[in-house]
Amino acid sequence: MTSDGYFAVDYHCGGEPFRIVAEIAEPDVPTVAEKRVAAAADPEIDGLRRLLCSEPRGHADMYGGFLVAPDDPGAHFGVLFWHKDGFSAACGHGTMCLGTWAVRTGLVPADPSGVTDVVIDVPSGRVTARVAAVGAKVTSVDFVSVASYLLQDDVAVKTSRGTVHCVIAFGGAMYAHVLAADFGLAVDKDSLPELIELGREIKNQLNESAYAEHPHDPRLSGIYGVIFFDELGVEENGDIRQRNVTVFADGQVDRSPCGSGTASRVAALHASGRLAAHHTLVHSSIVGSTWHARAASTVEVAGRDAVIPVVSGRAFRTGYHRFVVDPDDDLVPGFVLR
Repeated sequence: MTSDGYFAVDYHCGGEPFRIVAEIAEPDVPTVAEKRVAAAADPEIDGLRRLLCSEPRGHADMYGGFLVAPDDPGAHFGVLFWHKDGFSAACGHGTMCLGTWAVRTGLVPADPSGVTDVVIDVPSGRVTARVAAVGAKVTSVDFVSVASYLLQDDVAVKTSRGTVHCVIAFGGAMYAHVLAADFGLAVDKDSLPELIELGREIKNQLNESAYAEHPHDPRLSGIYGVIFFDELGVEENGDIRQRNVTVFADGQVDRSPCGSGTASRVAALHASGRLAAHHTLVHSSIVGSTWHARAASTVEVAGRDAVIPVVSGRAFRTGYHRFVVDPDDDLVPGFVLR
């Protein structure tokens, strides 16, 4: 915080907000993964997160990031992603927002070719925002994810609406994937209250089991979100169409198709043989925004088959903010009503 308050610029990608704070007193530890752990325990940094997420400055579905130093000079910067319940390991829509912001502000000089790679260290690894522009206008941005892979292909979960079977996949964070029709529901606004409660149920049950343990890095353990999806058919060229809503953290709803969630969908569909390397997942959100995703390449992670997903969308600036705290305000850091 400066004497003038907290400065932020807001973006959205696919309808999901992302609040960028470029200057904080960051934790004095070497890597972004370690900074995430330290930030959660730091009263000043975590207090700022709560201030910017909570009403009246934010809301229960707010999302954002604090810029920090990268792990090494191979990346342009690092970022700590946050939401109302804490700090997350990955965020694809935030990566797309940050890449667009970095090129538009000149923080990362635009490549004369028209495509600029903005390399970012996040808690789950190193990612790239590949920003395409015509002149000063950004026309698209690709989120090049960390290696993503299937963890479990058939996990039975008991819920208040019966037992369902889910897939668990990693796309920078761990997600459970559930067909909404298995509950007699669809990914739409009318079903959203039920999907939120079912998402909480499924996440809580899985997080009490061994299925929530990340196989390589315990800092990435825990089911971050539940992806409810609708099958929308297969196009003549073999591309798959799906619609989803991701319920993450404690009942938070992603308005976008969810970047790291989409990466995990690509991994799961590729592992099942449904998404070949030359095909695309056309992934829509509950608000109608649509991204295109594919498996750009295959890799191996600790003996496990994995893919490098690339998710394509656009990000847009929505405003600039200078947040202040009145010393007489008795509602600091604020509140959430869900």
